[in-house]
Amino acid sequence: MAAKKTIKIKQIGSPIRRPEHQRQTLIGLGLNKMHKVVERQDTPEVRGAIAKIPHLVQVID
Repeated sequence: MAAKKTIKIKQIGSPIRRPEHQRQTLIGLGLNKMHKVVERQDTPEVRGAIAKIPHLVQVID
């Protein structure tokens, strides 16, 4: 079985003064502090969450 593809996501924006749904999306991705990097499986759900908050996160290659 092949290994699942993963992506690294870095938080680059603060959730201060952002709508609650954007804060919850960050928490759902496992981000809660500036410049934190997490590794998640590359799924459509994760890509959709990233697309909702592109001003707060950055995908690292």
